[in-house]
Amino acid sequence: MPSLDFLSPEAVIPVLRASGKKQVLNELASHAGRLTGLDEHAIFEALLQRERLGSTGIGEGIAIPHGKLPGLQKLFGLVARMEKPIDFEALDGQPVDILFLLLAPEGAGADHLKALARIARALREPGVVERVRAARDGAALYSVIVNSTPQPA
Repeated sequence: MPSLDFLSPEAVIPVLRASGKKQVLNELASHAGRLTGLDEHAIFEALLQRERLGSTGIGEGIAIPHGKLPGLQKLFGLVARMEKPIDFEALDGQPVDILFLLLAPEGAGADHLKALARIARALREPGVVERVRAARDGAALYSVIVNSTPQPA
């Protein structure tokens, strides 16, 4: 089983249209709400609170917005590619075009941090980001992410 087993084919947005960070977070929350059955406003607020602590833009055009939510039973991931890169106040100052949303149950503890590390590792595999940017559709994008993920040791 892939180490990003919290990502499903339905949780891929191949073309996300938004003009700013808040709009992106709102769109991600909306999609996540539909797939998890949780309130999209609660998801948006959790993501916004986390962003207030510091940008989740990790550099090289990648952001990993994340948060913990009551009522969520297991880790949930969603990947999106922006139609046009946006300013996400990333650490390297570069605009973001690849987003990987991670939601965790309120009591997830270390599992949340381990999942964040697995996402970052997967996106740092040689060639993965380029293949994500080149993927033609959601199925191809999902395949790149899942098949490029190193298996846990």
